[in-house]
Amino acid sequence: MLGFSWGGLLALLHALEHPGSVAKLALVGPAPTYPEAWAAFDAEFAHRQAAPAVADAREALSASGLRERDPDAFRRRAFELSVAGYFKDPARAVNLTQIRVNSRTQHAVWRSLAGMDARDRLATIPAETLILHGRHDPTPLASSELLAARVPRARLVVFEDSGHTPYTEETERFVAVLDGFLPRER
Repeated sequence: MLGFSWGGLLALLHALEHPGSVAKLALVGPAPTYPEAWAAFDAEFAHRQAAPAVADAREALSASGLRERDPDAFRRRAFELSVAGYFKDPARAVNLTQIRVNSRTQHAVWRSLAGMDARDRLATIPAETLILHGRHDPTPLASSELLAARVPRARLVVFEDSGHTPYTEETERFVAVLDGFLPRER
């Protein structure tokens, strides 16, 4: 099973609830499993999104008239700026495929996990587990380090030149690491 970000947390929760159903678990920048890490993520992401370069880019986009001239290009640039804080270099956000996030759904999931703390249950995961985490991810590296320390058969691979999306920032290495872990079709 492979999960990225929220999907990584959901894959982890699935492995906790159904331990026999997952032989290999790959978690890419998994969302935190305990409240202090959530708070650290929130603070760091807000800090990054308020950085002068990102704030200036949002202001320039607003004043550009692009919304009227080319609505699709405007939406694309607005998306890039909304995710800039996830990247080591905010300019790399152009490499992320645009996704649509339903904010109502996102907030409902966020509220449903409020206060969740899975730390005490991590030792019950029998699956061989690979955790991939970008050194510059706003999700604290300590959160993934804790997973690697508490899940019995886990190892952590840190991507030194990546934020939250090592698959876009260090694609070749990302693919090589996953290819070495996930089973191949025969």
